[in-house]
Amino acid sequence: MSSMIVKTRLSSALAAGLLLCTTGAMAQGRTLTAQDYAQAERFMAYNTTPLVDHDVQRVKWLDDTHFWYRDHDASGDRVMEMNTATGEVKPAFDQAKLAAALGKATGKPMPAGKVPPFGFDFSMQKDGRYDIALMGKHYLCDLAGAGECTAKVAAKTGEEPGMVSPDKTREAFIRDWNLWVRDLATGQETQLTTDGAKDFGYATDNAGWIHTDRAVLNWSPDSKKIATYQQDQRGVGEMYTVSTKVGHPELDAWKYPLPGDTKVFMIEPVVIDVDTHKVVRLQLPPQQRLSSLCDDISCSSDGVWDDLKWAPDSKTFAMVNSSRDRQQVWYRIANADTGAVRTAFDEKVTAYYESGMEHVNWRYLPDSHQAIWPSERNDWQNLYLYDTNTGKELHPITTGEGNVIDVLHLDRKSRELWFIGTGRVAGVDPYFKQFWKVGVDGGKPVLLTPEKADHTISMSPDGKTFVDSWSTVDTAPVTVLRSSADGHVIATIAKADISRLKAAGWVAPIPFTVKARDGKTVLYGQMFKPSHFDPNKKYPVIDYVYPGPQTGSVRTRSFMPSQGDNQALAELGFIVVALDGMGTPWRSASFHHTWYGQMGDNTLPDQVAGIKELAQRYSWIDINRVGIWGHSGGGNTTADAMFRYPDFFKVGWAESGNHDNRNYENDWGEKYQGLLVTNKDGTTSYDNQANQDMAKQLKGRLMLVHGTIDDNVPVGETYLVADALIKANKDFDMLIIPNVHHGYAAATPYATRRRWDYFVQYLAGDTPPKEYELKKAPWF
Repeated sequence: MSSMIVKTRLSSALAAGLLLCTTGAMAQGRTLTAQDYAQAERFMAYNTTPLVDHDVQRVKWLDDTHFWYRDHDASGDRVMEMNTATGEVKPAFDQAKLAAALGKATGKPMPAGKVPPFGFDFSMQKDGRYDIALMGKHYLCDLAGAGECTAKVAAKTGEEPGMVSPDKTREAFIRDWNLWVRDLATGQETQLTTDGAKDFGYATDNAGWIHTDRAVLNWSPDSKKIATYQQDQRGVGEMYTVSTKVGHPELDAWKYPLPGDTKVFMIEPVVIDVDTHKVVRLQLPPQQRLSSLCDDISCSSDGVWDDLKWAPDSKTFAMVNSSRDRQQVWYRIANADTGAVRTAFDEKVTAYYESGMEHVNWRYLPDSHQAIWPSERNDWQNLYLYDTNTGKELHPITTGEGNVIDVLHLDRKSRELWFIGTGRVAGVDPYFKQFWKVGVDGGKPVLLTPEKADHTISMSPDGKTFVDSWSTVDTAPVTVLRSSADGHVIATIAKADISRLKAAGWVAPIPFTVKARDGKTVLYGQMFKPSHFDPNKKYPVIDYVYPGPQTGSVRTRSFMPSQGDNQALAELGFIVVALDGMGTPWRSASFHHTWYGQMGDNTLPDQVAGIKELAQRYSWIDINRVGIWGHSGGGNTTADAMFRYPDFFKVGWAESGNHDNRNYENDWGEKYQGLLVTNKDGTTSYDNQANQDMAKQLKGRLMLVHGTIDDNVPVGETYLVADALIKANKDFDMLIIPNVHHGYAAATPYATRRRWDYFVQYLAGDTPPKEYELKKAPWF
């Protein structure tokens, strides 16, 4: 044997040895079976949720002293109603009779002992019938007699969703770009406006990524007037999706302005007298169609214009308008009869103004010519009392560290208000929500929910009582009725029992803290370990990420039997982490605004620092095998991580990412990145966040996923990255799902299984079972 041959074979052996060292998991990989995937699937929500008994975290108020809730245990579901005045608890209605009536009306059998946890609601009509909401449709059900349900009265040209007046006699809806009202007793319809036209219609709900048929408006308290707007979207650029089918494809086009566009949505506020049909246009130039809270003018599903609040006497209302960059807001008061408007005061900020975190927290006190105004001027969201005549601040209502998250009730007579707060008690997890009462005219806030837990609050309409469900990620919920005066417990509604869940092998996520990029700021996260965890093994890490700025990676601090598929993925042999980095909400304003104008940051310096700290703390974490995945903003972050930290993140799964916000709706990008500025050399202020510009740095394994008719984040966002990877001669994977929107609907089980396969094969080095089929989440 020649020396050359020996050297060649020796070199080959050394190379093979090095390959084994660097890809040890690949060399030693195991073959997973369908039983392994079935074990993981046991931790999906559709399997874990039914194993939790008497989990009543949310209730629905019917009036000041009655609410209903869904109670579940091994025997089935029951809709219960509680009378808070007497303490009586009873079935809300005859479920068997309702199920039979709905089955006849829908043509589908309805099991009497099953009530869907989502998509079901009911209210009482004046005539004694039940208005049943079921999976997006409404039925009027008479259960007093034989039991019959009929589809709710529909509009002549369709089922346009309407908003019901406070006196529950009429509902307002849009048809042909104009506003109409329908008498709920007779079904008679009346057209209120006549000059609405295509792309210049009344009360339209088009924010680019949202484009629905619902009307956005606010009824006056006396049900005689409607405050809304005429939205001008003429000349605004369009977005397109194309469906796939046999034959000619269907093109969907709608208005969708982008950052930097000259033409964006503008609104002209109006007041409409419902009886006379008189339209009063406010004496105000067209305003930006923006919210002081979210990226839609109506941040909830009820169609209420959040930044407009009527006076109790229905004569005036206050409204807040925002500049396009969100750095200035104006508090204005309008006369409903004349349309006269005056600006009481304004506020300017350096990043972006927000009036709350879950709801708009400002209030209008016309009797005393005052306003309650939320501001982060001391680095935390506190409340301040203003004089609307002088525009001057009178005094702070709340002070110090910690945020006012949500103002739930204002008693105008006692001048007290109730709010949900975070971070206001030393030694308590700063993300835990707690409930407080405070006087508008001064005094120390009173804590009404002292338990060191996350509290879900539902207050009665009159503000005298509230339902409090408190829990942690590893403590089952306890739900009680409390007095709003001092927080004392009036009655226990339910105590959740998780014994069946534990018997099935459930393990709770593990809260942890690490230091941020600066080595000082404490960050909070959750870790998911396999139920069969072995501390003597080395586990690859998967970072589930959502960067903010409007929310974070940790889904909840309350009890939830499954947080997405984090635990299911851990069962396949991973440590899954979710970490809220700097730039996410719920903490101080400076924490939240850490990377304002630098959206390419995406909390990634904190993700890397946090995972490295965990690896130093725990020997069973394999820092050389780190994967990352996320959806939407998390999809953006995943690709960003694979390009910006190519030696740290080895495998990434990027779903529906807004990879360049110049191609995403303007009101979101311009809020968090600022207005688009193009420099003389052709560079722009948005270059720092464009994933396609960094694609050439990819080293690891990346999967890009998107739905073809995504009308939130258009599929072109992923095509930008794919095009850049192709031009850079980089290998990558792509899964394009036909005819699905931002969520994957019926294709979700398939996409989830493919994601499991991807991490099992390329991060763990194992072999997944062939085409395991995940169950579709059941309707009931």
